[in-house]
Amino acid sequence: MRAVFQRVKEAKVFVGSDEIASIGTGGLVLLGVGKEDTDSDVAYMADKIAGLRVFADYEGKMNLSLLDISGEVLVVPQFTLYGDVKKGKRPGFDGAAPPEKGEELYMKVVQSMRDMGLTVKTGAFGEHMMVSLVNDGPVTILISSSKEF
Repeated sequence: MRAVFQRVKEAKVFVGSDEIASIGTGGLVLLGVGKEDTDSDVAYMADKIAGLRVFADYEGKMNLSLLDISGEVLVVPQFTLYGDVKKGKRPGFDGAAPPEKGEELYMKVVQSMRDMGLTVKTGAFGEHMMVSLVNDGPVTILISSSKEF
């Protein structure tokens, strides 16, 4: 699995002109599922996102996690994180999971974080979405459940 985590003051996702989800302070996560991913990748990613210490403590140091601040999470499915441009300029997506598996594991990550007590909102799997955010910092972290990053 691959994720882009952005610390945000707010984030929203739209399908067409309809706002389908929004959060306040917390994390916007763009999540891609690979064809080789399993439940162990789900557990790793949910734990890493929930525990990522990128929020300021009382001294202004990045020491707190989403769990510590009771932050919200907006998880947006994004298979294009598996775009491969090593050959040519048009990305190939052979590394991405097929839609059924991608949606299943995406929802497992969402549910795992909900089970940890986080408020988790979602994008719409398989839909063309527009995402709006106010990145705080900016703080943007790349996360991978494999050793590729």
